[in-house]
Amino acid sequence: MALATRGTPVADGPHGRVYELPLSHAMAPLAGLAAGTPVIVRVRHPETRSTSIRTWPYEAQVVRAVRAVLSGVPERLFGAEDFVVHTAVDGLPLSELCGDDKHVDSPIVDSLTEQLARLTQVRGTALPSLPADWPGNHTDRQGFLRIRALMAHRQVVQPHWTAFGGLFTALGVPADAMLRLAEQAPVMSRRPYSVLHTALSRDSLIMPGDGGPPVLVDWESATYGDPLYELAAHLVRMRYPTEQWDEVTESWAKAMRSPRPAAVNGLSRDLRHYIAFERALSVYQTVMTAARSLLDAVGEQRLDEATGRVSRALEEGARSLGLGGVPGEPELRRILFRWQTARNGGHGLSFRISGRSQDPRSAEHPDFPRSAVREALIAEGAAPAGRVFKGTGHLNSVVRVPGVDFPVVVRRKVANVCRRERGFLSEHAVLRAIEQSGAAVAVPRFLALGSSYEGEPFAIHTYEGPQDTDQPPNHPVHGLLPHEADGLVAQLHALTTVDYKQLDPAAGQGNFYPWLSEQLVLLVGGLPKESQQLARILGLPDAARLREILKRHRVSHRTPTLLHGDLNPWNLVRRPGKRALTIIDWEMAVVGDPLYDLVRHMHLTPTRPEIRERMFRRWSSLLSPEHTVAWERDWDVYRWIEIVRSAYIDLDRLVTGASLDAPNVRRALDSYAMTLASATASLGLPARSTASPHLARALA
Repeated sequence: MALATRGTPVADGPHGRVYELPLSHAMAPLAGLAAGTPVIVRVRHPETRSTSIRTWPYEAQVVRAVRAVLSGVPERLFGAEDFVVHTAVDGLPLSELCGDDKHVDSPIVDSLTEQLARLTQVRGTALPSLPADWPGNHTDRQGFLRIRALMAHRQVVQPHWTAFGGLFTALGVPADAMLRLAEQAPVMSRRPYSVLHTALSRDSLIMPGDGGPPVLVDWESATYGDPLYELAAHLVRMRYPTEQWDEVTESWAKAMRSPRPAAVNGLSRDLRHYIAFERALSVYQTVMTAARSLLDAVGEQRLDEATGRVSRALEEGARSLGLGGVPGEPELRRILFRWQTARNGGHGLSFRISGRSQDPRSAEHPDFPRSAVREALIAEGAAPAGRVFKGTGHLNSVVRVPGVDFPVVVRRKVANVCRRERGFLSEHAVLRAIEQSGAAVAVPRFLALGSSYEGEPFAIHTYEGPQDTDQPPNHPVHGLLPHEADGLVAQLHALTTVDYKQLDPAAGQGNFYPWLSEQLVLLVGGLPKESQQLARILGLPDAARLREILKRHRVSHRTPTLLHGDLNPWNLVRRPGKRALTIIDWEMAVVGDPLYDLVRHMHLTPTRPEIRERMFRRWSSLLSPEHTVAWERDWDVYRWIEIVRSAYIDLDRLVTGASLDAPNVRRALDSYAMTLASATASLGLPARSTASPHLARALA
């Protein structure tokens, strides 16, 4: 190993650093080569080894078998757990001669595919023993993709989730995507198995100085399986320009038809499944590689390069991973910067706290000074996956700050999410007003507001989930228990005591229902053209017609009060104690009819009839008559308008794919056909078929 480090670094490969050095006099006889002969030493880095899928721990026997049909493959001379020595090839990697996304000359492509075809001549008996759960050759028509996905989960995702899970969660990448791909592996055509390289990129193809065919190096990821997978992995990793994919595919098929014609069975139908898997796998590998590149980096160039690589991988793998959306490059850069900052002691971190003296509602909290804000922002990028929660509008990272005896949550707005429902009051001002009022409403304490890298806003609140465990917050997603229903109603009563005039002196003027109706009309009128078109196809009225229908209803005036505005179960956190539930996420707070908050909650949360009756009974008895007048006549109007609202918003999410990874959104979309039928019936309109091909694709 000492000899290796004295060599000349050639490159950083997928399995570690690559050196070129001459054989010493002591090592030459062991290798059967002359002293001074150049060799390649690959030094494996333990922390990077499992970013690739490995079928066998060592590739020596694989290389010997492959050299029987591809004589140019470098010979393995020595090897151990942390390094391997190969004969050197006189030439340069294709990546240095022809970079990613550039057209590869057709003779090179044809020569490469001919070598892949020759690999089918390697007998399975010449290879190392396969794992016990390996699918049967030529018989299992979905087994190879399934085992590949399971191995990716076991070797690539799981071992690194502790270190990178928080980063993946911030990016919206799930932990179980590979397991889901394994479960959903489709039945494919039968093809005879053969030895596969699986990692043929421009870095692993050496172009000899004598102009000979490309030499395939770096066989550590070799496996035995469906030859069509080799083509898919090569297309993705080689970074061919899109217009060259057909040429490469045709060259591969032509080369395969001679030695192994059955290898091209189902080519046009099955190739896409392997490509989808490779693109999904590439997301995990690329994110980890890009993040590691930032550990010893200073300046913007490395960050820009890492951002570009991650952005491309996410864009290409989004569909395979089932992502609801991909962050734009500015947001990606900020996420990666936070990950980097958490690991370099806060180097490069700067931030500004807003309104420290100008606005007493956002002044520095006595329990959380500026020094604590800095520590929270440094810790944010190191929060583990179990402490990072991505909702429909915010990324929340739960951290501990030295010297502060309670956990806090750093909140960032998700930049690429367009919320159709707009907020009207400042969340931090609402939280501070509730705290200062002394009202018996369990809410997070607002601690700080400001901006950090590239001016990105942040807010810091107390964390209201489990304090000392890695368990996620417990939300009443299946409905409230009786004591929770009582506690929530008590808090709605307490909200009536909060002075909303300090939040908005003009709030509460006029009748609430006409204002609420007009907000829904404006929302519908502002939907994207494609969403509006599909809404009309499915029988939902346009904005002008909806305004006419909504005006038919009248709602009694009740004294306005501060409302949460979005009491869905994910905005309620179960906590031990008298109040039972803590109410979080106040960004939709508004001043209006107190009946609306209760009815919207019942619409968004599974509510059994007995719980609904219990809540109405308690609510009408606790609140003063000025807040409850004629509620029995009016509550159904609010329920009706919320059904209509959901029909538009959920349809737009289906069309645009926005926030599909949020649990409350996923549940709403799963029952969309029922929502649509209820909405059209409530509007007094005839129901239309939901068999629209567009809607069917969206629902899928």
